[in-house]
Amino acid sequence: MNIAFFLLPKQEVAYVTSDSTLRQTLERMEYHRFTAVPILDKDGKYFGTVTEGDLLWHMKNSKGLITFENASKFFLKDVPLRVNIKPVSIEANMEDLINLAKVQNFVPVVDDMDRFIGIVRRSQIIEYCEKFVSRESMNSGG
Repeated sequence: MNIAFFLLPKQEVAYVTSDSTLRQTLERMEYHRFTAVPILDKDGKYFGTVTEGDLLWHMKNSKGLITFENASKFFLKDVPLRVNIKPVSIEANMEDLINLAKVQNFVPVVDDMDRFIGIVRRSQIIEYCEKFVSRESMNSGG
């Protein structure tokens, strides 16, 4: 099955750019109630994914220099990303998608020029797999 079937397109995804401030990032995450969001560079390429933990550790390790009140003076591009959330190509197969979804809540999807085009949520992949499990249990009489 083509993974494009599961794609939540870029225009429907909450993301930030690498030149966003920490405050903009925190506010976007809070507004959408997400614990992680993709980061895009100025050319629209997938840069990585920032998590709440990344932001908290960065603020903690700044020795009190960064507070929510002054977070608009600090930039996301300076935040170390502790987890490498890997993207897949739109040409990837379901097995690649499932393998990444085992360890990621969502899988970023890029085109053949590495531009971010959307995400596939883990919940969609689980629903897809559930159909096979349900079909198998019906066929085995369980």
